[in-house]
Amino acid sequence: MKNTFLVDYKSFLLIVMLFYMVPQLGAQNRKAANLVPPKTVEQMTKEYEKWTSLRDDWPALNRYREANRKLKKTGTNEQRVVFIGNSIIDNWINLSPNFFKDSSYVNRGISGQTTPQILARFRADVIALEPKVVVILAGTNDIAGNTGPSTLEMIEDNYASMTELAKAHGIRVVLCSVLPVYDYPWRRGLEPAEKIVSLNKWIQSYCKNNDVEYLNFYASLVDERKGMKDEYTFDGVHPNKEGYAVMESLVGQLISLIDK
Repeated sequence: MKNTFLVDYKSFLLIVMLFYMVPQLGAQNRKAANLVPPKTVEQMTKEYEKWTSLRDDWPALNRYREANRKLKKTGTNEQRVVFIGNSIIDNWINLSPNFFKDSSYVNRGISGQTTPQILARFRADVIALEPKVVVILAGTNDIAGNTGPSTLEMIEDNYASMTELAKAHGIRVVLCSVLPVYDYPWRRGLEPAEKIVSLNKWIQSYCKNNDVEYLNFYASLVDERKGMKDEYTFDGVHPNKEGYAVMESLVGQLISLIDK
């Protein structure tokens, strides 16, 4: 009888404890849930539209589809140079349109893109245009995590794949250094400066070992914090007109050497 009593007493204590704990746990869960307000219909609609556009055309192949079709009709231009990359290429034609208008330079930049997206459209936006040279400037959005977490090795692999594709089709390759960034305005606190330094060291070494031209924008634009000099940028990431003027001078010098 003594043992039975002890067992029953323990069971009774357990039931009492659960009686008091369950309501408290439920209250804590309700309190935690209330910290995150429910999304509005408008917010959910915007999210759906964003992810639908990424699902339907993640690399943005439609962006230049019609322009590419028209350009291919003009025939092969032996001096054609295609610039491919992210917003730094994309904005270039807006801030300095004559750089592209008055030459055989073709702009194929898309704002916000990362190297896997650029690789996915490389055949359509570069190889199909049969250029003499391709200038590739990308990687900073990978470091910012625009399409998810990305290691330097992943970025390097995409650079190598684009280079190999271009060389297989007789296209000369210019790999640009990633421009200096101290902090990303849209994603603070990532401390990208040292990652960019490491990636640029790899790009330079890869170019040296694979008969590829290295275009060092970084050295002319960087400040003492390893960010971009204020006089060359409006947000610490993207060049202004003065920044593009520096870049255009460096591009012109390199392309003239390739043409010889």
